[in-house]
Amino acid sequence: MLDLELVPETSLGCEQWEFILGMHFSQAIAIIQSQVGIIKGVQVLYSDQNPLNVDLMINLPQDGVRLIFDPVFQRLKIIEIYNMKLTKLKYCGLPFNSPEVPPSIQQIEHSFGATRPGVYDSEKQLFVLNFRGLSFCFPVESKFQPGYAHGLGSLQFPNGASPVVSRTCIYAGSNLAECKAPHLPLSCYHNQLYLEECHILSSSLANNGTGLTRGLRLHLFTQGQSRDMDPKRQTLTREVLFGDTCQDVAAALGAPSRVFYKAEDKMKIHSPNAHRRVTARRSDFFFNYFTLGIDVLFDAKTQKAKKFVLHTNYPGHYNFNMYHRCEFQLNLVPSKSLIKSTGEQIIDSPAPVNITAYSKWDAISQQLKPSERPVVLTRANSTNTTNPFGSTFCYGYQDIIFEVMANNYIASVTLYQAEKTAAEV
Repeated sequence: MLDLELVPETSLGCEQWEFILGMHFSQAIAIIQSQVGIIKGVQVLYSDQNPLNVDLMINLPQDGVRLIFDPVFQRLKIIEIYNMKLTKLKYCGLPFNSPEVPPSIQQIEHSFGATRPGVYDSEKQLFVLNFRGLSFCFPVESKFQPGYAHGLGSLQFPNGASPVVSRTCIYAGSNLAECKAPHLPLSCYHNQLYLEECHILSSSLANNGTGLTRGLRLHLFTQGQSRDMDPKRQTLTREVLFGDTCQDVAAALGAPSRVFYKAEDKMKIHSPNAHRRVTARRSDFFFNYFTLGIDVLFDAKTQKAKKFVLHTNYPGHYNFNMYHRCEFQLNLVPSKSLIKSTGEQIIDSPAPVNITAYSKWDAISQQLKPSERPVVLTRANSTNTTNPFGSTFCYGYQDIIFEVMANNYIASVTLYQAEKTAAEV
């Protein structure tokens, strides 16, 4: 049984770890992974078809705790203890829920002090006591209903008949129904860089007037220090471009979370020299920036950036929970073949198509003209030969590859260096 400290409007945890409101989904998963054998039985609940409209949840059924995350920002919004018998709870070091201390209304009043009059839900037969950032739900028998309208002071129960808490919720603000996930708290920065927004830079170098991708402009935030040495949020802007060296990228973004070397290039079969049995002495490699949701691919020979991969981190994708969501902004000019004439007026300067991490592919493909037949991408590894999430589909447009999931959302965007730009570098 977990023995946890509750902090209203802030967190639930112990000396070793803490679930903090506003923390990212991946940080909560990292805590659970570090407590193998202590936290048992984990369920991740999400919506396949509506991942942006239905809350993302982590359920701990053996501990009676549910973590509810905002589906868009993927930050912790509500901590719910839905089975009070499976965990011990303390407030300011004093227990208020344990086998020896049942969480009755009198005990809650003693531990947390006076509050506003409670709210009674006649349909659900629940009585709710609300503190700021904290709510307690009590199941109520009909014979006690009239007394609850006047608050705690007027409640009278026979010996042993006082109801006990059935559910506790921790959230930010004063209203559970309207609560939102707070910003990532400073205690969760861990001296890492985080992405606020990513703008994709392009230049009109192609003969057809379409823009070729140059690189990325990243608006970042991290932990800084004020004059009195207290931690504070610090913002900065950095650019990484095609042709940048490893040192350039590391100087702009810091050391990567991981360096990954490509062990095998399956596209080499299309090379005219594929028949030569020459052992490669070096391979292309990635700088993986997990908290930015970005990968940078470097050429093995020149060690210069030649590809950027932007991840959207949707549940149901093979790489889910590996990256934070990359909040990118991409503006593309529709294909000339889609430019239409209206009467005598010819539309030769159509409005650019704005694409973000939340765009759906069917809306984009109606305005652009991607490759007609997608490449089917099926991932697997040595320990798991099957992908339980199914295949994704890759569509090419100009110097961009869109990886699309079965639910029509974009899983990743790959920006690669076009041949003309590569010749100039």
